[in-house]
Amino acid sequence: MHECWVTGHMVAGLDGTASVGGRVGALSTSPDQALFRRMRQVADIVLVGAETVRREGYGPVRLAEGAQEWRRLQGLAPTPPLAVVSRSLAFDWSATVFRDAPVDARTHLITCAAADPKRKAEAEKFATVVVAGDERVEPAEAMRALAELGRRVVLCEGGPTWLGELVAADRLDELCLSISPLMGGDPLPVSVTPPGSGLAEFDLKGAMAEDNTLFLRYERRRGNHHDR
Repeated sequence: MHECWVTGHMVAGLDGTASVGGRVGALSTSPDQALFRRMRQVADIVLVGAETVRREGYGPVRLAEGAQEWRRLQGLAPTPPLAVVSRSLAFDWSATVFRDAPVDARTHLITCAAADPKRKAEAEKFATVVVAGDERVEPAEAMRALAELGRRVVLCEGGPTWLGELVAADRLDELCLSISPLMGGDPLPVSVTPPGSGLAEFDLKGAMAEDNTLFLRYERRRGNHHDR
């Protein structure tokens, strides 16, 4: 058993594309948006790669008042913090993702020991900095660090490169995949597997459909990580 449960939530077109014009918004249908909000409601922290934050214009997690009250009743902060994976720590510190984060849900930055020390010192003024790995961010170390901070339910919203890193490290426990009824987006898959990684097998645990959107829920099959 791992220290925390990691769920990936991704949306793709019928042809497997994970973005349109460099962004995922055009793929996300109304039913997928409802699931998106629900999954954020139950997460201890929302995890995303730095490039996705920049491209999608991420801000702090925002939930409806009813969802916030539900979290309070569970003994949780009203909103989960956002955790951004970045080796470079090259950010605009006035961006909303840092500036508007609530005091009890400060944005986290997950980086590595090799990160520029001046940028790291600057980052610590605006975010909670977590070091996970020496030359690069190591997924397993990152998840252990989040668990030590009490983040036991981790929701990963991409992007494809970071999701692929989690899969290769055997740290993606569950994938919730929304299939949008569209084709013709960017040639970018849901997950980009690092070179040399083996195959990872998943079991289908649930499927449903609403308004032409298909929802699939998979869990990682343990003990079946194949090398090429």
